[in-house]
Amino acid sequence: MIIREDLPIGNMRKTSLLDPKAEALVIKYMPPERALAEMADTLAALADPGRLRIVSALSVSEMCVGDMSALLGVNQTTLSHQLRMLRSAGVVRCRRQGKVSFYSLSGPDVPELMLLATRLCGRREE
Repeated sequence: MIIREDLPIGNMRKTSLLDPKAEALVIKYMPPERALAEMADTLAALADPGRLRIVSALSVSEMCVGDMSALLGVNQTTLSHQLRMLRSAGVVRCRRQGKVSFYSLSGPDVPELMLLATRLCGRREE
């Protein structure tokens, strides 16, 4: 660890304990602001137990709103609202077959994110 006093903050100087190599890596690998905003939107869409139940169900099988409503015990209006939020965040996608809309996860990354969240939450109980 190197103490440096060469980081200008406004008209003042700030002391940093961060190693210059670590600082360079942080700057290199920090996602752009737009990507961070998109990540925050996606995670916000998932930050609801009801929507997580929907994602969990869809990780097993594509479903129509009627089947999901019966399976999860949620009225179709509420479910449609939640699905609209998940869809706008890019978590789920919809395909129409005649008058019926079928929902599925947008890709394999969503179940992986769910598994990671499960593992992270499991660590809190240890």
